[in-house]
Amino acid sequence: MWEICAYVGEPGETIPEEAAAPVAAASVPHGPSAWAATSLPARTAAELPAPAAAASVAIPSPAGRLAISPRASRLAAEAGVDPRSISGTGPDGRIIERDVRTAVAARSTGSARGAPPATAPAPPVAAIPAPPVEGEDAPRPLSRMRRVIADRLTHSWTSTPHFTVTVTVDVTALLALRAELIAGGAGLTVTDFVLAATAQTLAEFPDVNARTDGVSVWPRRRVHLGLAVSVPGGLVVAVLRDADRMTLGDLHDRAADLAARAREGTLPLDEMTGSTFTVSNLGMFGVEEFSAIINPGEAAILAVASAIPTPVAIGDGLAVRSIMKLTLSADHRLVDGEIGARFLAAIRRRLEDVASIRNEALAH
Repeated sequence: MWEICAYVGEPGETIPEEAAAPVAAASVPHGPSAWAATSLPARTAAELPAPAAAASVAIPSPAGRLAISPRASRLAAEAGVDPRSISGTGPDGRIIERDVRTAVAARSTGSARGAPPATAPAPPVAAIPAPPVEGEDAPRPLSRMRRVIADRLTHSWTSTPHFTVTVTVDVTALLALRAELIAGGAGLTVTDFVLAATAQTLAEFPDVNARTDGVSVWPRRRVHLGLAVSVPGGLVVAVLRDADRMTLGDLHDRAADLAARAREGTLPLDEMTGSTFTVSNLGMFGVEEFSAIINPGEAAILAVASAIPTPVAIGDGLAVRSIMKLTLSADHRLVDGEIGARFLAAIRRRLEDVASIRNEALAH
């Protein structure tokens, strides 16, 4: 049985002398509007204030990093909550543990009432169950990390109109330079060269560094380059902040540090959030070409394949050159084919300009 235990009103309003008759639970209609109309007979559902959003945009720190305490960061990761969607109530807008718990509780309440949480992606389409196969083991649940990856990338793939553009880059001279630098004690990788070229190109093409929801565009003046890192059980994106302002050596040191800590499981959440563009390199696995799914909150992602010896026509003859394919997956709401093609051409131009790369590498 339901009973009225309180009335909500304005100062000076008259409180009814008699409470409404108790209402049997079985007769209570379902849904948030029906609940409001039944439990508060003095006010209609239309008069009730709309429920507050579960979370709002977090306030970044002055340095551009997400201001969040370690305990709050750990709790958000465990709960699968994007901290960028949480409003911080700590000093200077810092997100604290209480803020994360509030967001988690609000999400759970919204789900219980039949309304999806404000930060939750669209529910994935249920897969058609496959018939059992002889020798098949009993199913096991996806890990928490794999579930988060599945939710985020399913949402990106189903809500963002992807298109891809591919170019080939002749990295013969670049690989020769790398071998020369390694012999001199510099441990630069192909990924380092790609990151440097991409960061500089993003500063040249701000639309590729922006984001959109299909209605508005959020330009970004700073290049925070995401690097996809394979870790036990999944994949994380480590963030190199202000990558366009780093030297080649600084990029190498920072990327190596982030990747090592990501694989150790010690990378904090604020170093895995806030990227504006992501690079995914599978070149070390002999991959000829692939395309990647855009990281939510970004306009594009660059997929880097292996450098493969390939016969190439040079003048009237043939020569074997090391050819690497770069594939850009882009959000067609913000980036069109021409911009995507020019963006990739600019990266290729930088990677093939070995003289400039040599000067920068030797200067540091």
